[in-house]
Amino acid sequence: MSREGKPARPGPDTAGFVFAWTSLTPVFLLAAGAVFGDRWGGAWIWAALLYMACLTYLLDELIAAAAPAEGVEFPAHDKLSVVLAVGHFVVLFLTVRTLAGDATGPAQKVALFLAAGMFMGQVSNSNAHELIHRGGRGLRRLGTWVYISLLFGHHASAHPLVHHIHVATDRDPNSARLGESYYRFLPRAWVGSFRAGMKAETARLSRSRQKKIHPYTVYIGGGVAMLALSGLIAGPWGVVMHLWLAGYAQSQLLLSDYVQHYGLRRRLREDGRPEPVGPRHSWNAPHWMTGHMMLHAPRHSDHHAHPSRPYPELELDAPDVAPMLPRSLPAMATLALFPTLWRRVMDRRARRWQPSDPEPGHDPRSAAAGEPEALA
Repeated sequence: MSREGKPARPGPDTAGFVFAWTSLTPVFLLAAGAVFGDRWGGAWIWAALLYMACLTYLLDELIAAAAPAEGVEFPAHDKLSVVLAVGHFVVLFLTVRTLAGDATGPAQKVALFLAAGMFMGQVSNSNAHELIHRGGRGLRRLGTWVYISLLFGHHASAHPLVHHIHVATDRDPNSARLGESYYRFLPRAWVGSFRAGMKAETARLSRSRQKKIHPYTVYIGGGVAMLALSGLIAGPWGVVMHLWLAGYAQSQLLLSDYVQHYGLRRRLREDGRPEPVGPRHSWNAPHWMTGHMMLHAPRHSDHHAHPSRPYPELELDAPDVAPMLPRSLPAMATLALFPTLWRRVMDRRARRWQPSDPEPGHDPRSAAAGEPEALA
């Protein structure tokens, strides 16, 4: 405790250790699993899958109440992001080689595919998302190439140029509507963000006086180059495995978008423009384990309020200010795969945050009074 009686902030060493341990552990487990394959019964592979699928959930349930409400100090946050990005490429191509080879049995291959896909969709995605918001050109490019390796390069344009501007409106393809299932959202969001991002980049290039390569040329060309590299490493099956891994990771990225904005809408003002983005336009989660592993991505309201704020400094809004998920982000993403159960749990919560008064000056939080319900 501090002298003022408030919980003391974790120091740089403590914060750095927690972020590094939670996010880098799957890199080591997956790399070891891809290298050693069936040795020792595929222990490294199974450990990676248990870590991503089970241990994170258990620790979230045990330590959720200990999640700090304030940001923490961690000056080396960019260095960890660079290490994670490099680790992503190591894991991706080692996994492609192992899945396309004959040295690992079918059960271990399935486990490796699931664990690597979850890592890329949850940790690599969160890290790349962090990098494309950084001020340095080198860091932004590194994050962009992580997305390109997942054949999702257009996200580096669509996310800042479309999603952050039009979030919680019908103009944002990545904001799920109330009652919309994930399976209807996925193709709409993928195609819609690709088109909207291209339109935004084309308009930006038309205003520029300098001749530049269209970013989508880099995204598509880079994706082809990544597939070609997998082909060189593991032959035709390497290309197939890369496509499957990228598709699985993309589905989880879009699951995060689906969950984090489901059913939330900005009120239209009298002039037809949406109200400013506020805390109530994103779902948040306070869970300790996945919060650190995903670099505080579940503190989503504060990210939208301060897109350039580094992940250790993101704060967690109170449940009466911003919507709070009843379980961790990965757990709710799993629930979203079952539309009937998802709607039973989430629709009534989302309706509490619907703007109910079209008059200017209305505070929509008044419709959200009350404590969050337990997961049904």
